[in-house]
Amino acid sequence: QVQVVESGGGLVQPGGSLSLSCAASGSISNIYVMGWHRQAPGKQRELVASITSADIKTILDSVRGRFTISRDYAQNTVNLQMSNLKTEDTAVYYCNVEADTGSGGTYQYRRNYWGKGTLVTVSS
Repeated sequence: QVQVVESGGGLVQPGGSLSLSCAASGSISNIYVMGWHRQAPGKQRELVASITSADIKTILDSVRGRFTISRDYAQNTVNLQMSNLKTEDTAVYYCNVEADTGSGGTYQYRRNYWGKGTLVTVSS
């Protein structure tokens, strides 16, 4: 069993800041990538930012310079620091983890696990 739990969403005014956190737990043996995706109403889910085990980061162009992703390898957590938020950043933000998991002789390799999402609303 693998659990991916997000926290930190909420309502913020345009220009404000918000920090999201995600923790992965369970029978995890190796994490390759941790990241954040978002889905706005009526739109497809898109990758916002990700970070690999080699510390390689990918950032969506529209949030570059405003969002920062960081990871705690010991705690299996990933954070997304968002600043200068815009109304178009309003979406449900989902944490994604690509990992090797399993125990007791049953293993899965490079599986994707998702959190349930946390809502970020940017509005005045």
